[in-house]
Amino acid sequence: MTDKWWQSAVVYQIYPRSFADSNGDGIGDLRGVIDHLDHLVALGVDVLWLSPIYASPHDDNGYDISDYQAIDPLFGTFEDFDELLAGLHERGIKLVMDLVVNHTSDEHPWFVESASSPDSPKRDWYWWRPPRDGKTPGEHSAEPNNWASFFSGSAWQLDPASGEYYLHLFSRKQPDLNWENPEVRDAVYAMMNWWLDRGVDGFRMDVINLISKVTSLPDGVVAPGALYGDGYPYYGQGPRIHEFLHEMHERVFAGREDRYLTVGEMPGVTIDEAQLFTDPARDELDMVFQFEHVDLDHGPGGKWDHRDATVLDLKESFGKWQRGLADAGWNSLYWNNHDQPRVVSRFGDDTVYWRESATALATVLHLQRGTPYVYQGEELGMTNVPFQGIEDFRDIESLNYYAEAVDVLGASPADVLAALRRTSRDNARTPVQWSSAPNAGFSAATPWIEANPNYTRINAAAERDDPNSVFAYYRQLIDLRHRENVVARGSFELVLAEHPQIFAYTRTLEGRRMLVLVNLTGEVAEYEPDALAGASAPAVDVRPDPGSWSEAEFVLGNLPDGSRAADGRLAPWQALVLVRTD
Repeated sequence: MTDKWWQSAVVYQIYPRSFADSNGDGIGDLRGVIDHLDHLVALGVDVLWLSPIYASPHDDNGYDISDYQAIDPLFGTFEDFDELLAGLHERGIKLVMDLVVNHTSDEHPWFVESASSPDSPKRDWYWWRPPRDGKTPGEHSAEPNNWASFFSGSAWQLDPASGEYYLHLFSRKQPDLNWENPEVRDAVYAMMNWWLDRGVDGFRMDVINLISKVTSLPDGVVAPGALYGDGYPYYGQGPRIHEFLHEMHERVFAGREDRYLTVGEMPGVTIDEAQLFTDPARDELDMVFQFEHVDLDHGPGGKWDHRDATVLDLKESFGKWQRGLADAGWNSLYWNNHDQPRVVSRFGDDTVYWRESATALATVLHLQRGTPYVYQGEELGMTNVPFQGIEDFRDIESLNYYAEAVDVLGASPADVLAALRRTSRDNARTPVQWSSAPNAGFSAATPWIEANPNYTRINAAAERDDPNSVFAYYRQLIDLRHRENVVARGSFELVLAEHPQIFAYTRTLEGRRMLVLVNLTGEVAEYEPDALAGASAPAVDVRPDPGSWSEAEFVLGNLPDGSRAADGRLAPWQALVLVRTD
C-alpha cells in the first residue's frame, strides 16, 4: 500500500467532559484542553481525536447531537474551538472530530420536524413504522419488530401523537437517521464539508457500520433468557453500507485524501469486511475500529457476563487481524477509549504489578502494524474505579442495565454492581488525574463524576519528570514508532505462538528486523531462545532464516534493571524490544 502520513502517527483521544475543567463548573471544556496542549506535545502524539462537543441534551454525554454546527455552551464557544484548532496546528498536531451520524438527538430540528406530523417532509429522514397488525400502540409486542436497543429494552419508541414508533438502536433520545433517503445523506455530507472547510483534519465515525438497514426490518433471533431479539444481522454491515461510504468519500474527501484521516468505528465487523472498508483502491475509509479483542472477556451473556481472557486469546485475535490486513487495509490499535474499562485493570494487574503491566500492555499494542490510539489517562496508567453503589454511576448504558437486570429480571444488586465495576464505561470517564490536588487537579468544583481515589499517587504531575513512570514509557514507545520505519511499515510475524504467557512478534522491513517480547503474566516466563527463529504464520518480507538475537541492539524495555537480551527468561510483565539489521 502507498505510504500514508497516518501510518507512523499516534492518535490521542480526549473525552472533553472529563479532561480538564477551566471554569469551575465541574465539567471539562475546550479551554481546559487548550490549557493542557503541552501535555500532548510532551507525549509526542500526532493527532487529537475529540469526542463530541456539538450542541446536545447530553442524554448520552454528547453522542446525542441536536446541532452538528454548534458548540455546546457546556464546552465553550467557537472562539475557543478556533483557538484550540490553531494551537494544535501550531504544534504540528492534527484534529479529528467525532462524527455521529447513525443517529441524532430527538431534540435535533430534523427530528422535531420529522415528528411533527406523518405528513412532514422530513418524516422519512428517520425510521417510522406503525404498530404490528392487530396490535394497539403501546401494548406488549406492538413494536414494529423485536429488536433490542444497545442500551437495554426495545429499539422502538412510541410517539403517542401519531401512534407510530421510531427506531433507536441506542437511547430513546437517539433516533436513527434513515440513510436510504438521499436528502439525509446530502445534509450529512454538507455538514462534513463545512467542518473540513473550517480546518479540521478528518473524522472518527461513530458506529458507522450501522447506517444501512435491511428495509423490511425483520425480527431478530431471541436468545435464551433475553427479552428482545438480535437485530444486528439486519443493520450491521447492511446492504448499502459500501455504497454509502464510497459516496461519502466522493462527496467529501475525493481529491484531498492525503490531508485527512477517516476512521470507522464498527462493532461486529469481520476481517473480510474490514479489508473491503479499508482497501485504498475502494475509496471508503482509512481504517476501522474493530471490537474482537475487547470482546474476549465477554461471556455468552454479553459484555456484563465476564469470562477470563487468556494470553493465547489475545495473541490469536491480534495475530489474525495483523495477517488479515497485511496486504490491503489498515489496523486501528487500541486498548482504551471512552467506551472501554481501563486496560491495566482489565488485562493487566492494577495492584502489585501496576506499572509493569501498564507498560507491558502498551508495548504489545504500539509496536504492531497499525495506528495506535491513546485514550486520556492511559499514558498515566489510570485504573478502573472502586464505585461504591449505583448512585456513583452516570452512564446511561450502565444505569439502564442495572434497572433492567434488577427490577425486571430479578438479578442480585450485588452481582450487577460487581459487573458494572468491572465493565462500565464510567471507568473511562472519571476525571483525568493531573495532580494530587483536590479532585485530581481536574476542577476547583465537585466534578460531574467523582475522581478515582488513587489520584493521589497516579497523576501527571508525579509522572511527568519521573524517567521510570508510565508516562515516560509511553513517550519512548511513541518516539520509537516515529524513529523506526520498521514499526510503521514493516511486516508482522507472530513468534512463540503457543506460549501461554508470552506475546512475541517480529517486524521486518528491508533487512531491518525488530523483536518484541512481552510477558503478560505475573509469573516468570521461560522460553527457548532458539524458538525465536520460528514463526506461526507466513509474513511478507521476512527472510527464511532470521538468525540469532544474541547480538541484537536493545532499544526499549520496561524494567529499569531487567534483562536487555533475549536470554530465555522474562520477569513478570517484562517487555523487551530488540532490533538488528540482517
